[in-house]
Amino acid sequence: MKFTGTDAYVATQDLTTAVNAAVALERPLLVKGEPGTGKTELARQVADALGLPIIEWHVKSTTKAQQGLYEYDAVSRLRDSQLGDERVHDVSNYIRKGKLWQAFEAEGKTVLLIDEVDKADIEFPNDLLQELDRMEFHVYETGATIQARHRPVVIITSNNEKELPDAFLRRCFFHYIRFPDMETMRKIVEVHHPGIKEALLTAALTQFFEIRETAGLKKKPSTSEVLDWLKLLLAEDLSPEDIKRDGANALPKLHGALLKNEQDVHLFERLAFMARSQR
Repeated sequence: MKFTGTDAYVATQDLTTAVNAAVALERPLLVKGEPGTGKTELARQVADALGLPIIEWHVKSTTKAQQGLYEYDAVSRLRDSQLGDERVHDVSNYIRKGKLWQAFEAEGKTVLLIDEVDKADIEFPNDLLQELDRMEFHVYETGATIQARHRPVVIITSNNEKELPDAFLRRCFFHYIRFPDMETMRKIVEVHHPGIKEALLTAALTQFFEIRETAGLKKKPSTSEVLDWLKLLLAEDLSPEDIKRDGANALPKLHGALLKNEQDVHLFERLAFMARSQR
């Protein structure tokens, strides 16, 4: 199985190499990068390209590693015992299978996405070490050992909100998705907005990269945000002249698609004020 990208996803050479290396090594692929650079979408596109089903586990701050294996619903069992329900005699009726269990028991190979692993507690990655390494885990309530029928392609994403444990990193193949350069961004835009006029694309992307490089910016706009912005520019049928900025009008047109906090809006307003003052 080789991943070379898809018609809907522009993958750089180093990214496809990383995916294929992780598949060959049978190691989880740990993908880091700025939010909005396509980390989650990568897993979906890998599944599509390899013709595999995908199982997605989206991690939250309250997520525990155990939930990925299974959860035992003791409260429901107690309630059923009080009601005299016959189901209570089989503890397996109260075991809820997690995403790892689903991937392990699948009839064929799957892609398992563990999304935003850094959102959870620092112990979360360590608690999954053995399961991801040995591809098995023990169900204490039933005494069963669940082993993977087929080793899934595991893709783990992180926004770098916190450092991950060294023991966890050792077991992964790592790749950092660098922010696209101008040429790669053009290819990405062409996938999402085919046929966009060259003059508008050049003007918009030039402005976008200028905004990203503005000193003091708290949150740089991402790939997903420039795609939203271009969608709005096309919907409004704006021309390159319409979106042109100058010192006195530093805020970009429809800036709400690019600037996502008041500090950054105020930054561009101050730049405009300073430009007017110097006239």
